[in-house]
Amino acid sequence: MNWVLIAEAFYVLIIILVISRVLHDTRSSTKALAYILFIVFLPIVGMIFYFSFGVNYRKRKLYSKKIVEDEQLRERITTKVNLYSEAVSNSGLIPQKSKTLIEFIRRAGYSPLTANNEVKLLINGDEKFAVLLKELENATSHIHIEYYIYEDDITGNQVADILIKKSKEGVEVRFMYDDFGSHDLGKSFINKLEDAGIQTAPFYKIRWYAFANRLNYRNHRKIIVIDGKVGFVGGINMSDKYRNDLHKENHLYWRDTHLMIKGQATAYLQYLFMGDWNFCSATPFAYSESYFIDKTEQEHIINEVVQIAASGPDSKQPVIFYSLLEAINSAKESIYITSPYFIPDESLMDALIIAIKGGLDVKILIPGISDSKIVNAAASAYYTELLQVGAKIYKYNKGFVHAKTMVIDDDVAIVGSANMDYRSFDLNFEVNAIVYSKNIAAQLTKAFNDDLKVSELIDVESWLSRPKYIHLWERLVRLLSPFL
Repeated sequence: MNWVLIAEAFYVLIIILVISRVLHDTRSSTKALAYILFIVFLPIVGMIFYFSFGVNYRKRKLYSKKIVEDEQLRERITTKVNLYSEAVSNSGLIPQKSKTLIEFIRRAGYSPLTANNEVKLLINGDEKFAVLLKELENATSHIHIEYYIYEDDITGNQVADILIKKSKEGVEVRFMYDDFGSHDLGKSFINKLEDAGIQTAPFYKIRWYAFANRLNYRNHRKIIVIDGKVGFVGGINMSDKYRNDLHKENHLYWRDTHLMIKGQATAYLQYLFMGDWNFCSATPFAYSESYFIDKTEQEHIINEVVQIAASGPDSKQPVIFYSLLEAINSAKESIYITSPYFIPDESLMDALIIAIKGGLDVKILIPGISDSKIVNAAASAYYTELLQVGAKIYKYNKGFVHAKTMVIDDDVAIVGSANMDYRSFDLNFEVNAIVYSKNIAAQLTKAFNDDLKVSELIDVESWLSRPKYIHLWERLVRLLSPFL
């Protein structure tokens, strides 16, 4: 009997200790409550689930070996950030209302505000890959590639063939891929690259003994840097699926958005690549000025102003989440959002509701065709709440919309890899480009309005009058939002 009591006391103590860790380690109260309820009602399963998926590795410095922790490099970059960002901020090229957003990203994300950029908006894989292949052909010094999904198909091999050719010409080529997102990439493909002298590295390789842990924290970034002068960033992965020009029949039309940036902003994309590469590669490379272009001493600040927002388990704060929240809060007239996975937290929901109630034009474009019934059900509960206060939500019907974009008023455009969900905000390595430009904002607004022409505006009355069991189901699934 005594042994039974001792076992029960030990069991209760373990549960209390785990709950204490949840409370100490989880930033979101909603998420913490979800973990605690799981642990209380299903103790064994709940604890396994928490230690597999819930541990906050931002606090625990799992990624402390990354170059972002190199204080010498950080000091060097911070010095440039302070000098160059201040010069651009005082140039009169940026909207006054964006000053708080800019300063936050500069301080929390160590990301400079840069001018002297040429920015090209690329709609769908058709446009992106046509431009990308030409730019890769022009490489003379180095090519750095980092992708969540890279597939051994027509598109993947078109790029690989150029990489191999350039490597044989003496160009430095580094190829990094997420081990989960690119799980179909076989050894033969990697061997082909390595035989040509290309350095390769899987990001955070999945091991059976830490499967759930490593599955949870993925590199969702899509970055290419060419010669330190040309950068690509956005939502389009390296796959035939993202190209409509390769398919004629029975193909799901894929709507996505990417950016090509030429100029000073590529320096921060390069910095991100270096950090990710040196974390996962057995052959790290050192900081060198040769990997960065230096235009900080130019007398005249011209062209597009760009800032890169990036975050992940290695960052002290969820920079992308806060930057989107501040961007919404800064809006004076309109907010146009496109997201394939729309599961915002309470702060973002409150910001959107305040904007709507304040008379702003808030429009949200979502997929009409979803690739996840669970995610779609959870997102639908958020749609209900926003529709009730006057949001305009459109379902894209031409195919699947995968773009992750936001336009604030007529002068701020955001394009990147981050979805509007918990995973992108708290778990994945993500990167967004913020362009403070009436020109790019106008282009992205036009693309948004073109998408609305092939979309269906959700009728509020019809949506709210759906059977009660559907609303109940959506609210139940919404409880799982922190885990989706």
